[in-house]
Amino acid sequence: MRILIVHGPNLNMLGRRDRSLYGEKTLPEIDAALKEQGQALDAEIVTFQSNHEGALVDFVQEQAGSAHGMIVNAGALTHYGLSLRDALADSGLPVIEVHLSNIYRREEWRSKSVIAPIAQGQICGLGWDGYSAALKALVGRLKGEA
Repeated sequence: MRILIVHGPNLNMLGRRDRSLYGEKTLPEIDAALKEQGQALDAEIVTFQSNHEGALVDFVQEQAGSAHGMIVNAGALTHYGLSLRDALADSGLPVIEVHLSNIYRREEWRSKSVIAPIAQGQICGLGWDGYSAALKALVGRLKGEA
């Protein structure tokens, strides 16, 4: 089983960015932990980060055909990234949306997600553990365990 993990703009700054909102872990640390968890779940984890919506769209379009599901933290593109949303929908894959912070406890504009309507579910406010919960849930669903 192959799972894509897509990280949007500014997530490359984790560990240096507002730690009270986003935690201490860096993106490479999160990716390494997810790959380790993936091995335990018998899933290959492929991660990708870009600050550019077009690069994220290209990645989804190029990789979706060989994947079984996706976990997406689109960062600020969550709120207006319609081309990314369309690429995710067009992939036909199950998607779980993840946010490190609780987007509903922040600025009003952050509570609107253009991705949520096409996602299987959304996890927010659990820090990097949200990715781990999403991976466990997605793999479970793909194996028919959920």
